Amino acid sequence: MDTTLITSVLLASATGVFLGWFIPRMADAKRVKNAGDLARRIIEEARKEAQAQKKEIILQGKDEVLEAKRLMENELKEREREIKARDKKLEEQGEKLDSKLEDARKKEQELLLTEKDFARKAKDLEETRENLEGCLVEQEKRLQEIAGLTAEEAKSNLFTDIEAKSRHEAARMMRLIESEAKETADRKAKEIIATAIQRYAGDYVADQTVTTVTLPSEDMKGRIIGREGRNIRALEAATGVDLIIDDTPETVILSAYNPLRRQVAKLALERLIQDGRIHPARIEDIVQKVEQELEVHVREVGEQATFDAGVHGIHPEIVRLLGQLKYRTSFAQNVLQHSLEVASLCGVMAAELNMDIKRAKRSGLLHDLGKAMDHEIEGSHATIGADIAKRYGESKDIIHAIAAHHEDTPPTSALAVLVQAADCLSGARPGARKELLENYVKRLEDLENIAMSFSGISKAYAIQAGREIRVMVNSDDVNDDDAFLLCKDIAEKIEGNLTYPGQIRVTVIRERRAVGYAK
Repeated sequence: MDTTLITSVLLASATGVFLGWFIPRMADAKRVKNAGDLARRIIEEARKEAQAQKKEIILQGKDEVLEAKRLMENELKEREREIKARDKKLEEQGEKLDSKLEDARKKEQELLLTEKDFARKAKDLEETRENLEGCLVEQEKRLQEIAGLTAEEAKSNLFTDIEAKSRHEAARMMRLIESEAKETADRKAKEIIATAIQRYAGDYVADQTVTTVTLPSEDMKGRIIGREGRNIRALEAATGVDLIIDDTPETVILSAYNPLRRQVAKLALERLIQDGRIHPARIEDIVQKVEQELEVHVREVGEQATFDAGVHGIHPEIVRLLGQLKYRTSFAQNVLQHSLEVASLCGVMAAELNMDIKRAKRSGLLHDLGKAMDHEIEGSHATIGADIAKRYGESKDIIHAIAAHHEDTPPTSALAVLVQAADCLSGARPGARKELLENYVKRLEDLENIAMSFSGISKAYAIQAGREIRVMVNSDDVNDDDAFLLCKDIAEKIEGNLTYPGQIRVTVIRERRAVGYAK
């Protein structure tokens, strides 16, 4: 019993020991197998991934190679085109050089032929000169034999006779000229005075020195005059303008040479009429306000004019004077608008002549600056404008252009001549000033008819809008001295028979033509 039990216990212990050893061995073997399978899978996946990356890298490399090949081919084609274009250009230049070389050879041959021809002609002329000298010597000998005088004696006698006759003729002409000069001077002075009176007293006064104000009713005249005339006196004293209240219905006339004063009086009177309160204190207050407002408006107009003309950097005082030109007219042409036209024309002509456009426009805009002050300062508006421009720092060429645009100063620069031409274009064109087209055309016809009324004239043309008349004379009928006298006669007849603004230039042209026929 005990042995059996012991045996059983031993067997059980042996079995437990065996199982304790065998079971871990089995588990280790299984883990090793699983690890091997996992390693094989990882290796297989790595191999597959490596193959895929290899294929992708190969494809990418092929694409890059193809792209580089394409770029290289395009570059080669572009260079090939450039080389072909250069070859073509070189070929064309070579053809041109060949053509020029051929032309140079032809010209060289022509020059050689011309040189030979000149040499032959020079030789012929030398022979002709020698023959003529021989003939002159022979003729002189014959004349001495016939007259019984030497050449020196004949010259001396001839000069003595001519001198005596010339002295007598000169004395007679001097007396005649002195007599005519006295008569002409007296007549000319009267004509100048009469012309000045006609041109000044009629159109100028009507257009330049008078402004009318329309009244709402005839009763307003009495209120403007006021008790014992105190209102009208106050208004005249405050504005410096004469008020003319006559029988003209519902109208008051303002008269003054200063256009700004007339404008102040006009605006002040209109405000007083609209307000209804008209008495000396109110008049002074309104006139003062209008003067201040007009001063601001004048500066704004001047600044706008410089902006429109594209001219900058002008002194503020000159800008103010430009604004005043808005209220100044010349033969019914607004002077500010005329100045803008002249500036534009100067700019256009300067561009065509490759001159400084800005300086040309500046000169054109300022050329009539003196007209803003010519009612206050003695002298021509060109001289006054030049003095103002000099006072406010304008350059010498612009000052000269202003001073010379009516030839008060002789023009010595292209800029001055440019301003002259633009001024004529703006002022003399039909419709610019108060002159009907029919009168304009008739004046041109009369101008040409006056020129054609003299003998020896073949043609006459009125040009530059009637500012100049050009007369062609027959050279056989009129010599150089007669042409000079004819020019003066035409100018005098124009002055005596026509009425015109400014001046008219008379140019007489005499030319001598030699005509031959080769048969």
